[in-house]
Amino acid sequence: MSKLRIMSVFGTRPEAIKMCPLVRELASRTDIESLCCVTAQHRQMLDSVLNVFGIKPDWDLNIMTPRQTLSDITSKCLLGMDDAISALKPDMILVHGDTSTTFAGALSAFYHQVAVGHVEAGLRTYDKYSPFPEEMNRVLTSGISDMHFCPTVGNRENLLREGRTENIFVTGNTVIDALKTTVKKNHFFSTEELNDLPYQKKKVILVTCHRRENYGEPMKNIMQALRQIAEEHPDVELVYPVHLSPVVREAADRYLRGAPRVHLIDPLPADEMHNLIDRCYMVLTDSGGLQEEAPALGKPVLVLRRETERPEAVAAGTAKLAGVIQDDIVTMAKRLIMDKHAYEKMAHAVNPYGDGNACRRIADAIEWRYGLRPERPSDYEA
Repeated sequence: MSKLRIMSVFGTRPEAIKMCPLVRELASRTDIESLCCVTAQHRQMLDSVLNVFGIKPDWDLNIMTPRQTLSDITSKCLLGMDDAISALKPDMILVHGDTSTTFAGALSAFYHQVAVGHVEAGLRTYDKYSPFPEEMNRVLTSGISDMHFCPTVGNRENLLREGRTENIFVTGNTVIDALKTTVKKNHFFSTEELNDLPYQKKKVILVTCHRRENYGEPMKNIMQALRQIAEEHPDVELVYPVHLSPVVREAADRYLRGAPRVHLIDPLPADEMHNLIDRCYMVLTDSGGLQEEAPALGKPVLVLRRETERPEAVAAGTAKLAGVIQDDIVTMAKRLIMDKHAYEKMAHAVNPYGDGNACRRIADAIEWRYGLRPERPSDYEA
Protein backbone atom coordinates (compact mmCIF):
# COMPACT_ATOMS: atom_id res chain seq x y z
CA MET A 1 0.00 0.00 0.00
CA SER A 2 1.34 3.44 -0.93
CA LYS A 3 1.99 5.94 1.81
CA LEU A 4 -0.45 8.71 2.71
CA ARG A 5 0.87 11.91 1.09
CA ILE A 6 0.50 14.91 3.42
CA MET A 7 1.69 18.26 2.11
CA SER A 8 2.36 21.09 4.57
CA VAL A 9 2.08 24.57 3.04
CA PHE A 10 3.45 27.72 4.67
CA GLY A 11 5.21 30.92 3.72
CA THR A 12 6.08 33.15 6.67
CA ARG A 13 8.51 32.91 9.56
CA PRO A 14 5.83 32.43 12.26
CA GLU A 15 4.14 29.72 10.21
CA ALA A 16 7.45 27.94 9.64
CA ILE A 17 8.30 27.93 13.35
CA LYS A 18 5.01 26.17 14.07
CA MET A 19 4.89 23.88 11.03
CA CYS A 20 8.48 22.60 10.83
CA PRO A 21 8.09 20.40 13.94
CA LEU A 22 4.94 18.95 12.37
CA VAL A 23 6.71 18.28 9.04
CA ARG A 24 9.33 16.35 11.01
CA GLU A 25 6.74 14.44 13.06
CA LEU A 26 4.86 13.39 9.93
CA ALA A 27 8.13 12.28 8.33
CA SER A 28 8.74 9.97 11.30
CA ARG A 29 5.55 8.00 10.59
CA THR A 30 6.05 4.87 8.51
CA ASP A 31 2.67 5.19 6.79
CA ILE A 32 3.00 8.88 5.83
CA GLU A 33 5.04 10.65 3.18
CA SER A 34 5.63 14.15 4.52
CA LEU A 35 5.83 16.78 1.77
CA CYS A 36 6.62 20.48 2.20
CA CYS A 37 5.63 23.35 -0.07
CA VAL A 38 6.69 26.91 0.82
CA THR A 39 5.36 30.06 -0.81
CA ALA A 40 8.18 32.21 0.59
CA GLN A 41 5.74 35.03 1.36
CA HIS A 42 8.63 36.09 3.62
CA ARG A 43 11.79 34.84 1.91
CA GLN A 44 14.71 35.68 4.20
CA MET A 45 12.91 35.14 7.49
CA LEU A 46 11.38 31.89 6.25
CA ASP A 47 14.72 30.45 5.17
CA SER A 48 16.29 31.04 8.57
CA VAL A 49 13.63 28.82 10.20
CA LEU A 50 13.98 26.08 7.59
CA ASN A 51 17.70 26.01 8.34
CA VAL A 52 17.16 25.71 12.09
CA PHE A 53 14.89 22.69 11.68
CA GLY A 54 16.78 21.13 8.78
CA ILE A 55 13.76 21.20 6.44
CA LYS A 56 14.29 21.20 2.66
CA PRO A 57 11.06 22.07 0.80
CA ASP A 58 9.82 19.76 -1.93
CA TRP A 59 8.33 22.78 -3.74
CA ASP A 60 9.20 26.47 -3.45
CA LEU A 61 6.95 29.10 -5.06
CA ASN A 62 9.37 31.93 -4.17
CA ILE A 63 6.69 34.60 -4.58
CA MET A 64 8.16 37.43 -2.49
CA THR A 65 8.65 40.80 -4.19
CA PRO A 66 9.39 44.25 -2.70
CA ARG A 67 6.35 46.02 -1.23
CA GLN A 68 4.05 43.20 -2.29
CA THR A 69 0.32 43.69 -1.77
CA LEU A 70 -2.14 41.21 -0.33
CA SER A 71 -3.53 40.70 -3.83
CA ASP A 72 -0.02 39.95 -5.11
CA ILE A 73 0.51 37.31 -2.44
CA THR A 74 -2.86 35.63 -2.85
CA SER A 75 -2.87 35.50 -6.65
CA LYS A 76 0.73 34.22 -6.87
CA CYS A 77 0.02 31.56 -4.26
CA LEU A 78 -3.05 30.34 -6.11
CA LEU A 79 -1.25 30.11 -9.45
CA GLY A 80 1.84 28.51 -7.95
CA MET A 81 -0.14 25.98 -5.96
CA ASP A 82 -1.71 24.65 -9.17
CA ASP A 83 1.68 23.34 -10.26
CA ALA A 84 2.65 22.09 -6.78
CA ILE A 85 -0.55 20.08 -6.31
CA SER A 86 -0.40 18.65 -9.82
CA ALA A 87 3.21 17.54 -9.35
CA LEU A 88 3.14 16.27 -5.74
CA LYS A 89 -0.40 14.84 -5.75
CA PRO A 90 -1.09 15.13 -1.98
CA ASP A 91 -3.94 13.31 -0.25
CA MET A 92 -4.25 16.18 2.22
CA ILE A 93 -2.89 19.70 2.44
CA LEU A 94 -2.09 21.23 5.84
CA VAL A 95 -2.16 25.00 6.24
CA HIS A 96 -1.43 26.99 9.34
CA GLY A 97 -3.14 29.85 11.10
CA ASP A 98 -4.15 32.99 9.30
CA THR A 99 -1.77 34.34 6.65
CA SER A 100 -2.56 35.03 3.00
CA THR A 101 -0.60 31.86 2.23
CA THR A 102 -2.98 29.98 4.55
CA PHE A 103 -6.13 31.12 2.79
CA ALA A 104 -4.70 30.77 -0.72
CA GLY A 105 -3.31 27.32 0.08
CA ALA A 106 -6.67 26.14 1.41
CA LEU A 107 -8.57 27.64 -1.52
CA SER A 108 -6.22 26.02 -4.03
CA ALA A 109 -6.66 22.65 -2.29
CA PHE A 110 -10.42 23.09 -2.56
CA TYR A 111 -10.18 23.89 -6.27
CA HIS A 112 -8.26 20.63 -6.72
CA GLN A 113 -10.66 18.71 -4.44
CA VAL A 114 -7.88 17.87 -1.99
CA ALA A 115 -8.73 17.60 1.71
CA VAL A 116 -7.56 20.45 3.96
CA GLY A 117 -6.29 20.26 7.53
CA HIS A 118 -6.14 23.59 9.40
CA VAL A 119 -3.44 23.78 12.07
CA GLU A 120 -4.07 26.43 14.76
CA ALA A 121 -7.76 26.57 13.91
CA GLY A 122 -10.53 28.40 15.72
CA LEU A 123 -8.83 31.63 16.78
CA ARG A 124 -11.19 34.60 16.57
CA THR A 125 -11.50 38.29 17.43
CA TYR A 126 -14.85 38.65 15.59
CA ASP A 127 -13.63 41.88 13.99
CA LYS A 128 -12.86 41.17 10.35
CA TYR A 129 -10.51 44.14 10.11
CA SER A 130 -8.49 43.38 13.24
CA PRO A 131 -6.10 41.75 12.88
CA PHE A 132 -6.10 42.54 9.17
CA PRO A 133 -6.13 40.47 7.03
CA GLU A 134 -5.58 37.58 9.44
CA GLU A 135 -9.06 37.42 11.00
CA MET A 136 -10.83 36.97 7.67
CA ASN A 137 -8.13 34.60 6.40
CA ARG A 138 -8.75 32.18 9.27
CA VAL A 139 -12.54 32.45 9.06
CA LEU A 140 -12.50 31.67 5.34
CA THR A 141 -10.02 28.84 5.87
CA SER A 142 -12.30 27.29 8.49
CA GLY A 143 -15.07 27.19 5.89
CA ILE A 144 -12.87 25.16 3.53
CA SER A 145 -11.17 22.85 6.02
CA ASP A 146 -11.98 19.16 6.54
CA MET A 147 -9.99 18.80 9.78
CA HIS A 148 -9.57 21.48 12.44
CA PHE A 149 -6.60 21.28 14.83
CA CYS A 150 -7.33 23.68 17.68
CA PRO A 151 -4.68 24.74 20.21
CA THR A 152 -7.22 25.18 23.03
CA VAL A 153 -10.72 24.24 24.15
CA GLY A 154 -11.74 27.87 23.63
CA ASN A 155 -10.75 27.65 19.96
CA ARG A 156 -12.93 24.54 19.62
CA GLU A 157 -15.86 26.37 21.23
CA ASN A 158 -15.51 29.15 18.64
CA LEU A 159 -15.87 26.63 15.82
CA LEU A 160 -18.82 24.90 17.49
CA ARG A 161 -20.63 28.24 17.80
CA GLU A 162 -20.16 28.68 14.06
CA GLY A 163 -21.83 25.34 13.39
CA ARG A 164 -18.66 23.36 12.64
CA THR A 165 -19.10 20.18 14.61
CA GLU A 166 -17.03 17.48 12.89
CA ASN A 167 -13.35 16.59 12.89
CA ILE A 168 -12.32 19.12 15.53
CA PHE A 169 -9.29 18.13 17.59
CA VAL A 170 -7.79 20.00 20.56
CA THR A 171 -4.05 19.47 20.22
CA GLY A 172 -2.19 22.24 22.02
CA ASN A 173 -0.03 24.60 20.01
CA THR A 174 2.83 23.29 17.89
CA VAL A 175 5.01 26.25 18.90
CA ILE A 176 5.50 24.59 22.28
CA ASP A 177 6.85 21.57 20.41
CA ALA A 178 9.26 23.88 18.57
CA LEU A 179 10.72 25.23 21.81
CA LYS A 180 11.95 21.76 22.74
CA THR A 181 14.24 21.92 19.71
CA THR A 182 15.35 25.55 19.82
CA VAL A 183 15.89 26.61 23.46
CA LYS A 184 19.28 25.72 24.95
CA LYS A 185 20.75 27.05 28.18
CA ASN A 186 24.22 27.35 26.64
CA HIS A 187 23.04 29.09 23.46
CA PHE A 188 25.56 31.53 21.97
CA PHE A 189 23.99 34.31 19.88
CA SER A 190 25.34 35.06 16.42
CA THR A 191 24.65 38.75 17.14
CA GLU A 192 27.43 39.82 19.52
CA GLU A 193 25.27 42.64 20.88
CA LEU A 194 22.95 40.02 22.38
CA ASN A 195 25.80 38.12 24.03
CA ASP A 196 26.96 41.34 25.70
CA LEU A 197 23.61 42.29 27.26
CA PRO A 198 23.61 42.28 31.11
CA TYR A 199 20.77 39.76 31.55
CA GLN A 200 21.52 39.23 35.24
CA LYS A 201 22.04 42.87 36.20
CA LYS A 202 19.34 44.62 34.19
CA LYS A 203 15.80 43.99 33.00
CA VAL A 204 16.07 43.10 29.31
CA ILE A 205 12.72 43.64 27.61
CA LEU A 206 12.08 42.04 24.22
CA VAL A 207 9.93 44.10 21.85
CA THR A 208 8.24 43.32 18.55
CA CYS A 209 5.83 45.55 16.64
CA HIS A 210 4.85 44.95 13.04
CA ARG A 211 1.13 44.32 12.52
CA ARG A 212 -0.63 46.11 9.69
CA GLU A 213 -3.48 47.33 11.88
CA ASN A 214 -0.89 49.18 13.99
CA TYR A 215 0.48 51.13 11.03
CA GLY A 216 0.15 54.90 11.44
CA GLU A 217 -0.93 56.50 14.72
CA PRO A 218 -0.96 53.28 16.80
CA MET A 219 2.62 52.47 15.81
CA LYS A 220 3.71 56.02 16.57
CA ASN A 221 2.14 55.72 20.04
CA ILE A 222 3.83 52.36 20.65
CA MET A 223 7.26 53.64 19.58
CA GLN A 224 6.97 56.73 21.75
CA ALA A 225 5.92 54.55 24.70
CA LEU A 226 8.98 52.34 24.20
CA ARG A 227 11.25 55.36 24.16
CA GLN A 228 9.65 56.72 27.33
CA ILE A 229 10.08 53.37 29.11
CA ALA A 230 13.78 53.32 28.24
CA GLU A 231 14.31 56.94 29.29
CA GLU A 232 12.53 56.57 32.62
CA HIS A 233 14.08 53.26 33.73
CA PRO A 234 17.90 53.13 33.76
CA ASP A 235 17.76 49.47 34.81
CA VAL A 236 15.98 48.51 31.56
CA GLU A 237 17.43 47.48 28.19
CA LEU A 238 15.01 47.24 25.25
CA VAL A 239 15.85 44.81 22.44
CA TYR A 240 13.81 45.27 19.27
CA PRO A 241 14.41 42.91 16.33
CA VAL A 242 12.90 45.18 13.67
CA HIS A 243 10.66 43.58 11.07
CA LEU A 244 11.78 43.89 7.44
CA SER A 245 8.64 45.82 6.46
CA PRO A 246 9.73 49.28 5.21
CA VAL A 247 6.84 50.86 7.13
CA VAL A 248 8.02 49.33 10.41
CA ARG A 249 11.69 50.12 9.78
CA GLU A 250 10.93 53.76 9.01
CA ALA A 251 8.92 54.12 12.25
CA ALA A 252 11.58 52.45 14.38
CA ASP A 253 14.31 54.66 12.94
CA ARG A 254 12.26 57.81 13.40
CA TYR A 255 11.16 57.29 17.00
CA LEU A 256 13.73 54.95 18.58
CA ARG A 257 17.06 55.40 16.85
CA GLY A 258 19.49 56.92 19.35
CA ALA A 259 17.28 56.35 22.40
CA PRO A 260 19.17 55.25 25.53
CA ARG A 261 19.50 51.48 26.04
CA VAL A 262 17.37 50.69 22.98
CA HIS A 263 18.91 48.05 20.72
CA LEU A 264 17.48 48.03 17.19
CA ILE A 265 18.67 44.83 15.55
CA ASP A 266 17.79 42.80 12.47
CA PRO A 267 15.19 40.02 12.67
CA LEU A 268 16.49 36.93 14.43
CA PRO A 269 16.41 33.28 13.41
CA ALA A 270 13.84 31.21 15.27
CA ASP A 271 16.33 29.62 17.65
CA GLU A 272 17.89 33.00 18.50
CA MET A 273 14.48 34.55 19.14
CA HIS A 274 13.41 31.71 21.40
CA ASN A 275 16.63 31.85 23.39
CA LEU A 276 16.30 35.62 23.74
CA ILE A 277 12.78 35.14 25.13
CA ASP A 278 14.18 32.61 27.57
CA ARG A 279 16.76 35.11 28.89
CA CYS A 280 14.71 38.32 28.82
CA TYR A 281 12.69 39.84 31.67
CA MET A 282 9.40 40.28 29.80
CA VAL A 283 7.95 40.77 26.32
CA LEU A 284 6.08 43.68 24.72
CA THR A 285 4.58 42.57 21.42
CA ASP A 286 1.81 42.81 18.86
CA SER A 287 2.77 39.37 17.55
CA GLY A 288 0.49 36.37 17.91
CA GLY A 289 3.17 33.73 18.32
CA LEU A 290 5.03 35.49 21.12
CA GLN A 291 1.83 35.46 23.19
CA GLU A 292 2.22 31.68 23.19
CA GLU A 293 5.99 31.31 23.28
CA ALA A 294 6.75 33.71 26.12
CA PRO A 295 4.32 32.17 28.65
CA ALA A 296 5.78 28.75 27.92
CA LEU A 297 9.14 30.17 29.04
CA GLY A 298 7.72 31.98 32.09
CA LYS A 299 7.86 35.52 30.69
CA PRO A 300 5.04 38.05 31.17
CA VAL A 301 3.60 39.52 27.98
CA LEU A 302 2.09 42.94 27.36
CA VAL A 303 0.08 42.78 24.14
CA LEU A 304 0.39 45.95 22.05
CA ARG A 305 -3.04 45.63 20.48
CA ARG A 306 -6.64 46.54 21.22
CA GLU A 307 -7.74 42.89 21.27
CA THR A 308 -6.30 39.42 21.04
CA GLU A 309 -7.43 36.17 19.45
CA ARG A 310 -5.51 34.43 22.23
CA PRO A 311 -7.70 35.24 25.25
CA GLU A 312 -6.50 32.09 27.03
CA ALA A 313 -3.22 33.81 27.87
CA VAL A 314 -5.06 36.81 29.31
CA ALA A 315 -7.44 34.56 31.27
CA ALA A 316 -4.53 32.54 32.64
CA GLY A 317 -2.75 35.73 33.71
CA THR A 318 0.34 35.26 31.54
CA ALA A 319 -0.56 38.18 29.24
CA LYS A 320 -2.30 41.52 29.54
CA LEU A 321 -3.77 43.75 26.85
CA ALA A 322 -1.82 46.99 26.94
CA GLY A 323 -3.50 48.53 23.89
CA VAL A 324 -1.96 51.17 21.64
CA ILE A 325 -2.19 54.30 23.83
CA GLN A 326 1.19 55.61 24.97
CA ASP A 327 0.27 56.31 28.60
CA ASP A 328 -1.42 52.93 29.04
CA ILE A 329 1.58 51.03 27.71
CA VAL A 330 4.01 52.99 29.88
CA THR A 331 1.89 52.53 33.01
CA MET A 332 1.52 48.77 32.58
CA ALA A 333 5.19 48.28 31.76
CA LYS A 334 6.21 50.38 34.76
CA ARG A 335 4.19 48.20 37.09
CA LEU A 336 5.92 45.02 35.92
CA ILE A 337 9.30 46.72 36.14
CA MET A 338 8.75 48.15 39.62
CA ASP A 339 6.34 45.73 41.31
CA LYS A 340 7.99 42.35 41.98
CA HIS A 341 4.74 40.75 43.15
CA ALA A 342 2.87 41.76 39.99
CA TYR A 343 5.73 40.44 37.89
CA GLU A 344 5.97 37.10 39.70
CA LYS A 345 2.21 36.58 39.48
CA MET A 346 2.36 36.76 35.68
CA ALA A 347 5.65 34.89 35.33
CA HIS A 348 4.39 31.89 37.28
CA ALA A 349 0.90 31.65 35.78
CA VAL A 350 0.05 28.37 34.05
CA ASN A 351 0.76 28.33 30.31
CA PRO A 352 -2.48 27.32 28.53
CA TYR A 353 -0.98 26.46 25.15
CA GLY A 354 0.28 22.94 25.40
CA ASP A 355 2.64 20.29 26.66
CA GLY A 356 4.91 19.90 23.63
CA ASN A 357 2.94 17.02 22.08
CA ALA A 358 0.72 18.89 19.63
CA CYS A 359 2.46 17.52 16.53
CA ARG A 360 2.01 13.95 17.75
CA ARG A 361 -1.71 14.55 18.32
CA ILE A 362 -2.15 16.08 14.85
CA ALA A 363 -0.33 13.20 13.15
CA ASP A 364 -2.39 10.69 15.16
CA ALA A 365 -5.63 12.43 14.13
CA ILE A 366 -4.66 12.33 10.45
CA GLU A 367 -3.84 8.64 10.68
CA TRP A 368 -7.18 8.01 12.41
CA ARG A 369 -9.12 9.89 9.70
CA TYR A 370 -7.55 7.73 7.00
CA GLY A 371 -8.07 4.46 8.84
CA LEU A 372 -4.45 3.98 9.82
CA ARG A 373 -5.16 4.12 13.56
CA PRO A 374 -8.06 2.37 15.32
CA GLU A 375 -8.94 4.97 17.96
CA ARG A 376 -9.55 8.70 17.80
CA PRO A 377 -6.72 10.46 19.67
CA SER A 378 -7.65 12.11 22.96
CA ASP A 379 -7.80 15.90 23.14
CA TYR A 380 -5.27 18.03 24.97
CA GLU A 381 -6.45 19.36 28.32
CA ALA A 382 -4.66 22.33 29.89
